[in-house]
Amino acid sequence: MTDSDPLDAVFGALAHPVRRQILARLAEQDATVNELAEPFDMSLPAISKHLRVLEAAGIISRGKRAQFRPCHLEPEPLEAVAGWADQYRHIWQARFDAMTRAIETMKGKADD
Repeated sequence: MTDSDPLDAVFGALAHPVRRQILARLAEQDATVNELAEPFDMSLPAISKHLRVLEAAGIISRGKRAQFRPCHLEPEPLEAVAGWADQYRHIWQARFDAMTRAIETMKGKADD
């Protein structure tokens, strides 16, 4: 991807459920392409395309271990997404607080 904003590339990479599942797997431990492909009903070239998108976004890297090239999760781009989302925390926290108060008010009326 050639997006000027790195967050655009990360959000684009996270937009596909297969790529999110791959990241969940890599959060547990590094894995080869074959290992990552196991749970999916798709070809190795299709999995490789997903990996290229993740790699272009900087979310994964590929190592070199003998003939294997294990994929590794790179947390920094995901930390940038968390930081971006955190700037809106006060908005959704206020909404959750308002919802909690509304529920407590309804419970109080139901008890009367």
